[in-house]
Amino acid sequence: MNIFKKHNIKVIHEDNHLIAINKPAGWLVQGDETGDMPLSEFVKDYIKKRYNKPGDVFLGIIHRLDRPVSGVVVYARTSKALSRMNKLFQDRMVQKEYVAVVEHRPEELQGTLIHYLSKDKDRNITTAFNKQRYKSTKRCELHYEYLGGLADHHILGIKPITGRSHQIRVQLAKMGCSIRGDKKYGASKFNNDPGTINLHSHRLSFIHPVKNTPVVIEAEVPEKDQIWQMYAHIVEGL
Repeated sequence: MNIFKKHNIKVIHEDNHLIAINKPAGWLVQGDETGDMPLSEFVKDYIKKRYNKPGDVFLGIIHRLDRPVSGVVVYARTSKALSRMNKLFQDRMVQKEYVAVVEHRPEELQGTLIHYLSKDKDRNITTAFNKQRYKSTKRCELHYEYLGGLADHHILGIKPITGRSHQIRVQLAKMGCSIRGDKKYGASKFNNDPGTINLHSHRLSFIHPVKNTPVVIEAEVPEKDQIWQMYAHIVEGL
């Protein structure tokens, strides 16, 4: 059963406590000042109809993806799962794996990036510094690996250690490898859909907060994006 077919939204994991969606790029994880319908409302409607639930449906926001980013988003279906998943993320017990198509090949084919981030909330833009310049700047860290290239595009595998706002986008840009389509952080041009960038949350791994069993959730790259489909075979092999 998949009532999201019209919007190309796929349920990729579902149990009594969690539900995971392959979020299309351009969708909000939860509502904001734009007033646009967020993915969370569609998930609530899905649960309500699938399980014939009367009244309001509980759905907890565990983590977020930036609006132009695609891939795995996990929501909590119970308050117990929400509090325990929040703790897992806080304690960095969730392994996050992304892939990104970037405009330039990195000088080093793999490495660790450490920066200190400062966010301008009014402009919704983050700046990365090589050293801590202010007390308010937050340390961030990620590992990256070069996976291949076609023409003037290159794909990186990324494992963020921290989870700061816009972290992957600004850290790769600081390295000189802006993500394709991400003009906010130095990309040379928009994608055909200007509300998207080529950053994809490919996999989340963690211990289930209630069942205490290993969970691995994977999301395929967007099937209607020609750039992503050039690299689909590489991502599938990760």
